[in-house]
Amino acid sequence: MKKRSFLKTITALGIGGSLLPSELKGMRLDAMKWESEDIWEQLRAAYRIKPDYINFENGYYCFLPEELLEKYITHIREINYQASHYMRGVQFDNKAKSAAALAAFVGADSDEVVLTRNTTESLDLIISGYPWQAGDEAVFANQDYGSMQSMFELASKRWGIKTVKVDIPMHPQSDEEVVDVYRKAITPKTKLLMVPHIVNITGHILPVRKIADMAHSQGVEIMLDGAHAVGHFTFNMKDLDCDYYGSSLHKWLSVPLGSGLLYVKKDKIRKIQPLLAPFNLGLTNISYLNHIGTHPAATDLTVLDSIAFQEKIGSKRKEERLRFIQKYWTDQVRNVPGIRVNTPQDPSRCCGIGNVWVEKLSPSEMGKILMDKYKIFTAPIDGSGVRGVRVSPNIYTSTADCDALVVALKEMAKS
Repeated sequence: MKKRSFLKTITALGIGGSLLPSELKGMRLDAMKWESEDIWEQLRAAYRIKPDYINFENGYYCFLPEELLEKYITHIREINYQASHYMRGVQFDNKAKSAAALAAFVGADSDEVVLTRNTTESLDLIISGYPWQAGDEAVFANQDYGSMQSMFELASKRWGIKTVKVDIPMHPQSDEEVVDVYRKAITPKTKLLMVPHIVNITGHILPVRKIADMAHSQGVEIMLDGAHAVGHFTFNMKDLDCDYYGSSLHKWLSVPLGSGLLYVKKDKIRKIQPLLAPFNLGLTNISYLNHIGTHPAATDLTVLDSIAFQEKIGSKRKEERLRFIQKYWTDQVRNVPGIRVNTPQDPSRCCGIGNVWVEKLSPSEMGKILMDKYKIFTAPIDGSGVRGVRVSPNIYTSTADCDALVVALKEMAKS
């Protein structure tokens, strides 16, 4: 596709904002040849990319494309303009609209989703509000996010529950191999499993519906850590059949910092006690669990803009691109002597996140050399049986960026 034709299309879609000439309009999305590399090169222009290094750490926070950043700033200005009039009334309806749009985006009912500030807050609300009794057991993995593990340990001190840790196989041969890990940890005292939808340090996507079916068959509830799932790969909340779900929207959905998702299955809402008391203790909806007082409301508004931006690109198309980028570089180093890829090779078990280890180096040494010598920014991981650096691209990442990473890894393994 010619560059000018592409610019016409994304201008008509609203992608690119002030970066694109306003007079270029007209083409339809379904007329585009999305398989062309030129498409992604042009979408890259929607982002203001820092030239000092190649950013392969979008898993912590993916900065906003310029169009979304401008809309976010506009929301800040408008709320500042309306001041208390907005905060005392308008914000509540708008936050509900954003939560409803987010619920539709993930395939949940609008009364099952509330906006939080991040995954940690979402899952902490469940762990801290769960009706624990002394002797109850909670199961989670050594590969789970550290602060979530700590929250369960805090619950152990507060209520006398027992925490049981399992190890997720890094390269399973079947779904059943993963399900069995959790099955074997369940006892008659087990109340709740915490399971990562995608393991944050390796990019391993778990067969969470099969784990949920197994847990429910034994009377155990399941809470999914979807910190890296929403906006990354497609799924439907009802198909997962989990009881609780938390995610961060500032990662793969490119919402500003300070936005998360909490999903609670409708019949479980009243089971959980709020961490912070709402004005009305008689509330029966999910807002009962998420009264946090005054907070930056402009972030809530930008959720709608970020969803719209994602849908213009196409969630499945984005997923396929992210998986392509990850496979593009991992397939080139997976069988290189001295290099170990810690991400499953099966495309159904992974998407954009990859993890790689040059075995002669510690993860911290790897991260330092990649940054200092090659100007490639990654996240060193050293724990829970995983050694390496996490590589998390986004849609602005080019194959040239990946080529630079491959060259660096091969040189580091050889030198």
